[in-house]
Amino acid sequence: MPGENLSRDEARERAALLSVDGYEVFLDLRSAVGESGQEPRTFRSVTTIRFRAEPGAASFADLIAPSVTALTLNGKDLDPAAAFDGTRIALEDLAEENELVVDAQCAYSRTGEGLHRFVDPEDGEVYLYTQYEPADSRRVFANFEQPDLKAPYRFEVRAPEGWTVWSNGVGELTDGTWRFAETKPISTYITAIVAGPYHYVTDSYERVLPDGTRLEIPLGAMCRKGLAPHFDADDIFLVTKQGLDFFHDHFDYPYPFGKYDQAFVPEYNLGAMENPGLVTFREELVFRGNVTQASYERRANVIMHEMAHMWFGDLVTMRWWDDLWLKESFADFMGSFSMVEATRFTNGWITFANNRKSWAYRADQLPSTHPITADIRDLEDAKLNFDGITYAKGASVLKQLVAYAGRDAFLEGARRYFKRHAYGNTALGDLLSILEETSGRDMSSWSRSWLQTAGVNSLTPQVILNADGRITELSVLQEAAESHPELRPHRVAVGLYSRTPGGGLERYARAEVDVDGPRTVVAELAGEAAPELVLVNDDDLTYCKIRFDETSLATLREHLDDLTDPLARALCWSALWNLTRDALMPARDFIGLVLRFAGRESDIGVLQMLHTWARTALTQYAAPDWREEGGRAIAEGALRELRLAEPGSQHQLTWARFFAAVATSAADLQLLEGLLAGTARIDGLEVDQELRWALLGPLAAHGTADERVLAAELTRDDTASGKRHQVRCLAARPSAAVKAQAWASVVESDALSNALVEATIAGFAQPSHRELTLPYLTKYFEAIERVWAERSIQIGMDVVRGLFPHLQGDEALAAADAWLAAHEDAAPALRRLVLEARDDLARSLRAQACDAGAGA
Repeated sequence: MPGENLSRDEARERAALLSVDGYEVFLDLRSAVGESGQEPRTFRSVTTIRFRAEPGAASFADLIAPSVTALTLNGKDLDPAAAFDGTRIALEDLAEENELVVDAQCAYSRTGEGLHRFVDPEDGEVYLYTQYEPADSRRVFANFEQPDLKAPYRFEVRAPEGWTVWSNGVGELTDGTWRFAETKPISTYITAIVAGPYHYVTDSYERVLPDGTRLEIPLGAMCRKGLAPHFDADDIFLVTKQGLDFFHDHFDYPYPFGKYDQAFVPEYNLGAMENPGLVTFREELVFRGNVTQASYERRANVIMHEMAHMWFGDLVTMRWWDDLWLKESFADFMGSFSMVEATRFTNGWITFANNRKSWAYRADQLPSTHPITADIRDLEDAKLNFDGITYAKGASVLKQLVAYAGRDAFLEGARRYFKRHAYGNTALGDLLSILEETSGRDMSSWSRSWLQTAGVNSLTPQVILNADGRITELSVLQEAAESHPELRPHRVAVGLYSRTPGGGLERYARAEVDVDGPRTVVAELAGEAAPELVLVNDDDLTYCKIRFDETSLATLREHLDDLTDPLARALCWSALWNLTRDALMPARDFIGLVLRFAGRESDIGVLQMLHTWARTALTQYAAPDWREEGGRAIAEGALRELRLAEPGSQHQLTWARFFAAVATSAADLQLLEGLLAGTARIDGLEVDQELRWALLGPLAAHGTADERVLAAELTRDDTASGKRHQVRCLAARPSAAVKAQAWASVVESDALSNALVEATIAGFAQPSHRELTLPYLTKYFEAIERVWAERSIQIGMDVVRGLFPHLQGDEALAAADAWLAAHEDAAPALRRLVLEARDDLARSLRAQACDAGAGA
């Protein structure tokens, strides 16, 4: 819609023109339950905004709504038809002090944007929640939708009888209306409403502050009633309290937003959202079945990430989305930092090195890579920049900053930042100036290298030995891609490893050094005995791609599992995966390493990542004529490790899920059917409902589980989660009619909710269905502009990314190039998505050529 895509220039102009004193928002949500057989479309939203402006000026307020019933500006009625165009309300002849009242009919959402309405198929109960980032609060109430126009809010909500309503402040039900305490000044996108018959558990956190003040924070946690039997609120509260302890210890600024509720909500588009006082999470973080400790660690990391936002993002907020990193990079870093130091998940940096950074490395090698401080022209740009650069690379760079500036200086800088800019908005220079104060180091040159340039460097060791087998010189070579040639200063640890008499591959020497320029000599390691392995980013202090010299690579090929340090092992696995992605190691070699060594991997998160990488290597990077042989080898290896795993262990569960994902032969599929029917058993393996769906997925994709079988399973698990699984499995069946139906339900219709769109897309393009999906190669490029124009940005992103015809190889690459050449004037955000998918495909084809060469 015209006006929906707010630009940075418009936001700057409006911020210079006016300031907001406060909002009063009334929502009538009684329509949410609907009439029998009818789905409600709208709810009433009445907003009063008090703001100041330059007298006589003109501006606009934001609102995306089907209709406006009444508009009043400074006591004067405005004609809604003339003033409201569907996205903006024109404001003319403003006074110094103004009051705008907007009475509108706003729309319930089924896409996870705005006020999302969900009907639980299990019991028919209706649940509502809001999700706004970056700019969807205007779908719920009229406002000035940009992060630097902060204001306090008062919310009032009428809801169906028997419901509970939550918002950012403490609420009270009076005369049928929920009234909430006024918030502190916050940005529009972190206001929130959750409403419905949620299962709600309470606790409290207490602490005595350094000045003797007693701080008490009411805690709450909620989920749908259907998930209540699985809701482990005690563990959620434990991690929450540990986080609050950590941040109070290190930030020296009391939690500023009163209560702390955490809502686990259905059909959520994100991992979580940091609404102050009312954090929202995707309900998949409430575990319905057996999961590994990696899942609990992931949830703890998300809880800590969102809590860090209470300071980095909510208390102090970036001025515009260019500086999104000022909250997301910090929260991503602090999530791991606090989790490792304050909870039972002390190996969190291993997960960070092996899992989180892989997201950053991929994003930083796409044609759309950008500096951490990005150039965000408008809201479409902003939506796409919630990416691996802003989160994972930013967090990695902050880890490097801690090594560069020092931990104490970094944390003291954070404390000063909060106190100096509380309830305000900042840009890059505001933080850097404080870090210069606390560290005494030049932050401007560091910022130019790390925050204002794109691309990832490669660090490779070069070892020269003397006649006695000792190191004459060890140097680190730094390289950059031609497209992003910046060489950066890296504070790194270089570790030397050799095998011990007991057989372990262990570090015997380590040196920290500032790597700068194309070649840096590590003088401290001269004279050391010849290493069998040189690890140039030991302890994972910097952000780079690790490369190996020939001796080190040969050692890893034979002795990777002998590395006794789990972080060093994770770093080596990550480096080997980057070699595979860069077409420097054949995919079949990487798969061989996984089959040989993954069975001895102790860290469950690393093991799960290896399984993901091995599947990707097989389906995307292996030569097509080797895939069948490679698939058999992976399935045989997975089944072997499944049978060898300790009964009832998390490793056994992980290998069971991996085996199901790679099973293709008749015997393998028969075993999956036997596990489902109970006629086959693997000692200690509990086939719970979530594992049942994991077994059914490949059976559906290979035509063994038909519609009747999947319907029976839904009867067994007639829940929201079960419905999502069933939809995914239905779309995975090997039938032209199935693919046509799945395509139509996602591309030609908007009847499905966001969660079911996601499930359908996940089932559509199975690796073994290349011929079935070939007809959609042309249809995809014919449809994407229309989809982008007609659907919400979230659904548009899901469709463009999820249905890109990766399976079609060279044909898809040529089609993507043709579309890009013919659509230079397409929406920049749409072009970016196609460019990224095209680049992933081109990378796959290069890797396939490398792998084919190995088999020649």
